[in-house]
Amino acid sequence: MRYRSILPAFLSALLLGACAGTPSAPRDDASRRGEPSSSPLYHAIAERDAAMSAAFNSHDINAMMALFDEGLEFYHDTGGLQRYADVKKGFANLFGRNDGIRRELVAGSLRVFPIKGHGAIELGSHRFCHVENGKDDCGTFDFLHVWRQAGGAWKITRVVSYGH
Repeated sequence: MRYRSILPAFLSALLLGACAGTPSAPRDDASRRGEPSSSPLYHAIAERDAAMSAAFNSHDINAMMALFDEGLEFYHDTGGLQRYADVKKGFANLFGRNDGIRRELVAGSLRVFPIKGHGAIELGSHRFCHVENGKDDCGTFDFLHVWRQAGGAWKITRVVSYGH
């Protein structure tokens, strides 16, 4: 019985506490698009994305894996969760098929958002093509990369790959 009288007061206090914070400023469309392409952070992430495409397209497994943190979590909508060793094995198998697989960032799709005290979020779409039955077989997919900057180096700690 005693709890019935305390519960409404407790819930009211929680609600008041949740509402008492400083109101946030409304977000404009520019903040939803991320960093401007002229910002240093945007350039840093765009350069690393270009390095990823170069490593992928040359099938350089060591250069590819150097972009990933050893604590990597790679979430793939059809493949599930993979860790660093799984991703390395997957790239080795993919490159070993020797079907000319290549990656390119879809022009205009790159968006970069800072993560205070950590690094950045990269959002975009990339196109993968390989040769199948003598013809290019291509698909465009979306991705999210979480980059951590530590000691001047940038590494991907999380990948979300979806739309397959």
